[in-house]
Amino acid sequence: MSQQGLVIRSTGSWYDVRDEEGHIWQARLKGKFKIKGLKTSNPLAVGDRVTMDIENENENTAIITHIEDRENYIARASVHKTSQAHLLAANLDQAVLIVTLDFPRTSLGFIDRFLVSAESFRIPVVIVFNKQDIFDEEGREQHQPIMDMYAELGYGTLRTSALTGEGMDELRASLKGKVSLVSGHSGVGKSTLVNTIAPDLDLRTSEVSTFANKGVHTTTFAEMFELEPGTFIIDTPGIKELGLIDMEPAEISHYFPEMRELLNECRYHNCLHLNEPACAVRDAVEEGTIAMSRYHSYLGMLQGDDNRR
Repeated sequence: MSQQGLVIRSTGSWYDVRDEEGHIWQARLKGKFKIKGLKTSNPLAVGDRVTMDIENENENTAIITHIEDRENYIARASVHKTSQAHLLAANLDQAVLIVTLDFPRTSLGFIDRFLVSAESFRIPVVIVFNKQDIFDEEGREQHQPIMDMYAELGYGTLRTSALTGEGMDELRASLKGKVSLVSGHSGVGKSTLVNTIAPDLDLRTSEVSTFANKGVHTTTFAEMFELEPGTFIIDTPGIKELGLIDMEPAEISHYFPEMRELLNECRYHNCLHLNEPACAVRDAVEEGTIAMSRYHSYLGMLQGDDNRR
């Protein structure tokens, strides 16, 4: 008996799949999917829609026989096999990047790398500047230009604090009715924010270690949760770095909205915006209409830096 289902959790070779009645089956893939030639370390991702055959009702097991075409997906370079991608999630409406500008610090390079990855998969991003309670008025004022820069590029931006409740209503509203990937470095308060919005989930949280000023990984596998009917979040392991997948140097600037606008204005159609004459992008950097931090991020991606700090 075949059923349609939604992959809500991946633990490696087994998947939790929710059927249309809301029942969750322990399912595994039929072997043939593993040799389909996809350069991924995992053939299935949370958010995938699948067809499965019930194997054993008493043991609650099923076999996945078909993966439906994905509307989109987001991936990062595999930690273990650099030539492969690791699928983080599929069929997303948006990605929500949780960042902290201190304790632990999320670098602008990491934010830009995440945005470029999401742009390459055509996934809108909301950037959530969390832990606002640790900043005084001066600190908040210093961060405003950074938030303004990303807002002007078309990204949603929010200030939040689970401690004071700042921004929580706006965060709830931005998630409503959507499937959202929630991501960010370990220690940025991702699980605490989610627990504040949906206390029933009770996601595990951990303190930031002051010794390294970095978070401790608490999420081991990606997992989808339903906050309310029609509103889903996919919680992902804290990401240390986000390798760009199969991206040619010439395409990287296409995923910077402010550079994309100028692509036809450079003298050379294959301009890499390094030291070519009559480069509209470099002119815009010098004029201040493209932020220097964004241009530095772009150069780092061209050179293959990992931008995790």
